[in-house]
Amino acid sequence: MGEPGGGGSGLRLPVITSLSSDWEIKPWAVYWLPAPPPRLLPWVAVPQEGQGCAPGQQGETESSLPNPGTFEECHRKCKEVFPMQMEGVRLVVNKGLSNHFQVNHTVNLSTMGDSSYRFGATYVGSKQTGPAESFPVMVGDMDNSGSLNAQVIHQLTSRVRSKLAFQTQQQKFVNWQCDGEFRGEDFTATVTLGNPDVLVGSGIVVAHYLQSVTPSLALGGELVYHRRPGEEGTVMSLAGRYTGTNYVATLTVGGAGAHASYYHKANEQLQVGVEFEASTRMQDTSVSFGYQLDVPKANLLFKGSLDSNWVVGATLEKKLIPLPLSLALGAFLNHRKNKFQCGFGITIG
Repeated sequence: MGEPGGGGSGLRLPVITSLSSDWEIKPWAVYWLPAPPPRLLPWVAVPQEGQGCAPGQQGETESSLPNPGTFEECHRKCKEVFPMQMEGVRLVVNKGLSNHFQVNHTVNLSTMGDSSYRFGATYVGSKQTGPAESFPVMVGDMDNSGSLNAQVIHQLTSRVRSKLAFQTQQQKFVNWQCDGEFRGEDFTATVTLGNPDVLVGSGIVVAHYLQSVTPSLALGGELVYHRRPGEEGTVMSLAGRYTGTNYVATLTVGGAGAHASYYHKANEQLQVGVEFEASTRMQDTSVSFGYQLDVPKANLLFKGSLDSNWVVGATLEKKLIPLPLSLALGAFLNHRKNKFQCGFGITIG
């Protein structure tokens, strides 16, 4: 974590990652048998896995490896434990117009930057692919200056998913990217094309691959190719993730640096996470510790963090049931730079 910045709580919409030129890669057979009767029946040998089975039958008895998810989700479990930075006052009003369409209004009052108003809309299609997944999904929001963020996600087939995202700043296109994702039985491959410009000869191509080696271990890699006038380069990273019963350990190492994270679920209420990040470009390393405390009986969620730059932060979220109202408080203190910021948020709906 660096110096506390903007942010807040409320309706969490998909975030469009900026793909500007000043990018930085940052790289998460046992058989239970009853006791045999005393000589009433002859002993029957129980075939072990892979023995006494036809060649085609053996593959059916063995459990296949799970899909490891996407490369970008490797460190997500740990990052969700850390609090989101807040500053100023934030009011979010969500309104569901139908089962497929929802709108929201967001007002940000800031003491460090410009205050703003944003209008957002979310559409979810009727093509259901899982208990909580329906496609296509269209999400967008526009502020009072005319800047727009938008994403379109669609499940083309049972294994192929595509995403188109773009960002404008008033009347100018700033970023746009197109993703193609293929999910196999035990692997996921993704290709991303960002800000391509044929006339200038610039753009970014990112390829991700994540493979399940065992039910707990997944290995993969990332290849980034960027080009612009007078500059061209490639950066490669390798990643490994081990998932235990109540913990997840992830390591990413590449030419841009290293990123290690560890997530542990102590019990149903307490979760902790530790992150280590080293950047070869910035010549900087940092260690962060975060925790999340959930008190369901009080409808309370508390998150706290501390990093090696002596930045301490915490957020508190409270749901006022049965009212459709949520309150959020946040505070961050940078001891090294003697800077403090706090925020307050209200979410209705």
